[in-house]
Amino acid sequence: MAVEGGMKCVKFLVFIFNFIFWVCGVALVAIGIYAHLALNQALVAGSNSAASSPVAIMVVGIIIFFVSFFGCCGAWKESYCMVTTFAVLLSIIFLVEIAAAIAGYVFKDKVRSVLEEGLWDTMRKYGEDVPLTEAVDKLQEDFHCCGSNNYTDWATLERFRVNNTVPRSCCRVNTTNCNVNPTTSTIYVEGCQKGIEAWMKKNILIVAAVALGIAFFEILGIVFTCCLMKGIRSGYEVM
Repeated sequence: MAVEGGMKCVKFLVFIFNFIFWVCGVALVAIGIYAHLALNQALVAGSNSAASSPVAIMVVGIIIFFVSFFGCCGAWKESYCMVTTFAVLLSIIFLVEIAAAIAGYVFKDKVRSVLEEGLWDTMRKYGEDVPLTEAVDKLQEDFHCCGSNNYTDWATLERFRVNNTVPRSCCRVNTTNCNVNPTTSTIYVEGCQKGIEAWMKKNILIVAAVALGIAFFEILGIVFTCCLMKGIRSGYEVM
């Protein structure tokens, strides 16, 4: 059975919206990968709850990617079963996103403590694992920071306190003894936590804008998909 008249327009809109969902899914995956790579140095310490945030964004993007592809096929073939399944899956995704947004707002104050815990765990393992050490060095070099709260945090660790040193990645200019007897003129004094939080606040607007855009199109997609379902079920004729 096919769809005619106004239902052809609905079918076309459903197809277009699914293509937009597909693009949004790709965008979320890209944002998740970017966030994961940018924050990997801070999260590599093993703070699973913090590391799961960019991973969750990627997972949602992948799910939207496949669901939208499923919806495109359903609209193109005018399959009532596929279109119905798509509408149900899209509704579930929308509700999950709403729940995630609420949870994120409720637990936003825990982000700071989780980040600080991750940084301290990383610092304690510094020098014991080569990839981990390299990750910490890259973090401090990229964010121009030293320690978690400030450079004196390294003095709480025995291996640095006995020699009055900090990692060389804390140095403003990397020279032979720049990390020995550190001063505010030779090393970065601000902690990495502040820099990472500033980065997150700056980029959270991008994530929020993308999320709002996706939610808007999801609502429209659900409405038009329901209209298409009704048209297919009514048995109107196509082209």
